[in-house]
Amino acid sequence: MTTPSPQPSATALQAAAPHVCIVGAGAIGGWVGARLALAGVRVSVLARTATLAQLRAQGLTLHQGGATHTTAVAAYETASDLVAAQGQPDLIVLSLKAPAVAAVAPALAPLLATHTVVLSAMNGVPWWFFDGFGGALAGTRLNSVDTGGVIAAALPAAHIVGCVVHASASTDAPAVVRHHFGTKLIVGEPSGTASARVQAVAALLQRAGFEAPVSPQIQRDVWYKLWGNMTMNPISAITGATTDRVLADDLVRAFISRVMLEARTIGERIGIPIDQTPEDRHAVTAKLGAFRTSMLQDVQAGRAVELDALVSAVRELGQLTGVPTPETDTLFGLSRLHARTLGLY
Repeated sequence: MTTPSPQPSATALQAAAPHVCIVGAGAIGGWVGARLALAGVRVSVLARTATLAQLRAQGLTLHQGGATHTTAVAAYETASDLVAAQGQPDLIVLSLKAPAVAAVAPALAPLLATHTVVLSAMNGVPWWFFDGFGGALAGTRLNSVDTGGVIAAALPAAHIVGCVVHASASTDAPAVVRHHFGTKLIVGEPSGTASARVQAVAALLQRAGFEAPVSPQIQRDVWYKLWGNMTMNPISAITGATTDRVLADDLVRAFISRVMLEARTIGERIGIPIDQTPEDRHAVTAKLGAFRTSMLQDVQAGRAVELDALVSAVRELGQLTGVPTPETDTLFGLSRLHARTLGLY
């Protein structure tokens, strides 16, 4: 293994006016960017096409808590243009859909100063999952989420801080975001250390009104969220059903539980045990009521789906740990066929 390079300093993030760049100004990225901008943080956005045009013309609009807020942000099409006008950011909030990251990551190189922190706020198993994470799979690259190591090469591990989003938002139109529920953004170093920079990231998010606890093992938080998302997202995408209807069907609910038991066994093998039963997690999901998962929103909007980060990665981990995954295989096969038929995978 290579020796990791030093981590970026927290000094810039602790300054009075840090510069935050949003890469992926969709539902979550737009929500985070708007809240930061409204809190007085200098925000720039890397965007394209209709979103770029709307940001430049009208700014970023957020509907939250019965109120509507519109804030001006600096928007650019390329990283080079952004840096020329604004300088390199102190923090990049990377909130792209997983299928887009490999294509976009190499173009982000101009944004990375030695001090820049990259906050990875995406669904599913991230490319950095085993960076700083001990055990037999330490340093492993999952081909399902980073084929050929393209993302890891473009976004060096020393810059990464993980983020697990527990919130729901959607886009009404380009650069127009609607927040539904939740304000928690769990942050953590892949190594688990309580570094100065992760504390600074948490403080910045808290300044914007987010609940931002620092996790001692961010991979555990990733895996726990995935434990529900890996089934609920693709099943809702296939059926078009909201989560309450998915859970109300006893046969579908039983199938979901079998998939979750496979994932729980894999978690035990890699050192992230889950002490809940599938029914415990179903009860948590049921409390959220009827909502459209992010993958269902993607299908309805004609966007590529995150099957690899949510389901294929679990199959790959099953192969690496010797855990059979027949139920997960079935889920992936059906979801993949459905998405391919729609041209979304």
